[in-house]
Amino acid sequence: MPILMAVFGGLLRFIRLGSPRAVVFDETYYVKDAWTMIMTGEPRNWPETINGVDIDNLFAQGMYLNAWDSSAEYVVHPPFGKWCIALGMQLFGGAANTFAWRAATAVAGTVAILILCRIILRLFHSLPMAMIGGFLMSIDGMGITLSRTGLLDNFIMVFALGAFACMLGHRDWARDRLHRAYARESVQRGVRWLPPSGNDPAAPLRLDSAGPFIAFSWWRLSAAILLGLTTGVKWSGAYLFAVFCVISVLWDAWERHVAGFRSWLITGLWKDGLLAAAYMVPVYIATYLATWIGWFTHPDSYMHDWAEKNPGAGITWLPQSWRSFVEYHVQMWQFHTTLDAPHDYKANPLTWPIQWRPTSFYWQELDGHPGLCSLSPDSKCVAAITSLGNPLIWWLGSACVIAAIIIAVAVRRGDWRIWAVLAGFLGGWLPWAQYLNRTTFTFYAIVILPWIILGFVYVADWLRSRLDAFTFWWIMGGVLVIIALVSVFFYPIWTAIPVPYEFWLSHMWLESWI
Repeated sequence: MPILMAVFGGLLRFIRLGSPRAVVFDETYYVKDAWTMIMTGEPRNWPETINGVDIDNLFAQGMYLNAWDSSAEYVVHPPFGKWCIALGMQLFGGAANTFAWRAATAVAGTVAILILCRIILRLFHSLPMAMIGGFLMSIDGMGITLSRTGLLDNFIMVFALGAFACMLGHRDWARDRLHRAYARESVQRGVRWLPPSGNDPAAPLRLDSAGPFIAFSWWRLSAAILLGLTTGVKWSGAYLFAVFCVISVLWDAWERHVAGFRSWLITGLWKDGLLAAAYMVPVYIATYLATWIGWFTHPDSYMHDWAEKNPGAGITWLPQSWRSFVEYHVQMWQFHTTLDAPHDYKANPLTWPIQWRPTSFYWQELDGHPGLCSLSPDSKCVAAITSLGNPLIWWLGSACVIAAIIIAVAVRRGDWRIWAVLAGFLGGWLPWAQYLNRTTFTFYAIVILPWIILGFVYVADWLRSRLDAFTFWWIMGGVLVIIALVSVFFYPIWTAIPVPYEFWLSHMWLESWI
C-alpha cells in the first residue's frame, strides 16, 4: 500500500515533468552547474547573453549547451545536490531535455512519500494512518512543485526523512535488544533487584544493571551517512544532524528506563551518547567531505590555488589544498550569514508554516489559447508555477502540531512520539529564526512538510482513539475530500498548465500570494 501511494504521488510529479520548456527560477544556477560538472568535473561560469539573447532561453531550447567559460564558478552550496541533478540528466537525455533536469528531484519527491508512510507505520502501527500521511504528501503543492523543478531543497527533505526513518529503526532495534537483555539477566543466579521508585504499579522491577551496549547499529550508521549527504546538499543539514542525534540518544536512554535498568539517564548519556558520537560525528564529517572529492581532484576548481597565491594566510599548518578548502568555506559562511539582498519573494522564516509569502517560480503570458485557456477565448492566457503548499494541509497541519504538543503532555503524559513530530521543526525550521533579516524563501520549508503531516496524523490518531470508527472516518473522509478538491483546484498553477488569467487570479486568496 505505501508503494501504491508513492506511485500515485509519482504520477502527479512525473506527468508533464518537462513542462515548461524553460529555465525555472534557480534552475539557472543548479541545472547549468550540474551540466558543467558532468562535462568538466566542476561548475563553470556562463555568459549572461549570447548574441543579445538570454543564455537561459537558449539553454532551455538545447542551444549553446557548451558555451560555458573556462573559469570555475563561485558556488555557495556544497556539490552533492547538483551531482544528483547531474545523474538525472545523464540517465534521461542530458541538458537538452528539461525532463532530465528535473528527474532526480521528481524521484526524490516520490521516494519521500514511501519513506513517510513507513515512518508513520513505525510510529503508529496503523496502515490507515500511513495512507493518510502518504496521501497528504502526494497531493501537497509544495511537494509537487519542488519535485517538478531542478532545485536542491527536495534532496534535503528526502535525505533527512530517510535519516529519521533510520533513527526510528535504531530505536526499535535498541528497544528489542534492551527487553531481551532484561529478560535474560532477570533469571540469572544472584541477580540484584533495586527497590521500586515512583508510584506506577505497572513499572517493571528494576535491575541493578546498566544494560547492554546499544550505541551502535547499522541503522544509526546509515542515518549518519544520510545526514552527511544532507549537509552535502546544503549546510542546513548540520542542524538536522544535531537534533536527530540528541533525540535518538534520549530515546535510547528512556528505553533503558522502560525496560527496567538502573540509572537510565546517566547510562544513556555516557554509554550510548558518547560512544554514538565517537563514530557518528566522524562518519558524518567524512561523508560530507566525500561530496567534495571533485573539488580536490580538479586543480582548476574555484579557489583551489588560494593557498598558493596567499602564502602565510589562513590556517598555515594545513596542507595547501586543505587550507584553500577551509578558506572557501569561510567565504561561503560569510555569504550565507550576511545575505540580505532585497527580493520580491523574500519571506520571513516565521511565516513559512502558514504559507504567507509563497515563491513564484514561473509566470508567463502565452500566445493563443492552449490548454484550459480554450475555455475562455476572450481572456489572456498564462502559465504559472507557484510554490504554494495546499493551504489546508499547511494551516491544519500547523494547528495540529500545536495541538499534538498539548495532547502529548496533558493527555498522553509525555508520549515519546511527540519528539518525532517536532524533530523536523527543531532541525529544519527553528534554526532559521536566527536569520530573520537574511534573504530566505518559503519553499525552503519543504524540509518540514513531512513533519507538518506528522502533526496532522498524530492528532488524527488521537481522535481515532476517542471516537467510534463510524464517526471518525466520516469526519476524516470529509476533511480529506475537501483537501483533495483544493489540490485539484490548485494543480494547474503548480504545474504550468495554461489557464485563463482570471482563473489564475482566483487562486490568489491572499494579497501576499501575488
